[in-house]
Amino acid sequence: MTGSVDPTREAMAAFRDLPSDRPIAMLNLLRLRERAAYAENDAPAINRDVSGAEAYAAYGRAAAAPFARAGGRQIWLGRPQLTVIGPADEAWDLAFIAEYPSGAAFLDMLHDPEYQAAVVHRQAAVADSRLIRCDSRRPGPAFGASE
Repeated sequence: MTGSVDPTREAMAAFRDLPSDRPIAMLNLLRLRERAAYAENDAPAINRDVSGAEAYAAYGRAAAAPFARAGGRQIWLGRPQLTVIGPADEAWDLAFIAEYPSGAAFLDMLHDPEYQAAVVHRQAAVADSRLIRCDSRRPGPAFGASE
C-alpha cells in the first residue's frame, strides 16, 4: 500500500485559494518507514543505509534554516500512543504542530531551494502522513474555539 507522502496538485491549488495573509498551524502526523527508501537518483553522497527515523532527523536538520526563514516554529511535538477514536490501523510514530505567520510564508518555504533539497530525506523517511492546515484561533474556556 502506498501512503500519502507528498501533496497533490489539487491540494496545493486549494491551499493557495485559502487566505494567505493570516497565521496558520499545520498539524503533522507521520508514520516512518523502518528503513529509509531513497530513490536511485538521489544525491550519491547520501547514506542510504539508515532508518526512517534517521532520515527524518536528517530532513529536520536540512530544513531547519528554511523553516526559520519562513517564520515557522514548532509549537507542539508528541509521540502518539493510542488512537482512541479513529481507525486503529492509522497508528502514527510522530505528531507535531508547526505554526507559520501566514499561508504565504509556508508556500515561500516550499519554494526555497534549500528546503527543496531537504525534501529528499522526508520522502525517504515517511511511509504515510497527514498534513492538515488549520487557521489559528484563541482557545476558549470550553472545547472549541472562541471567535
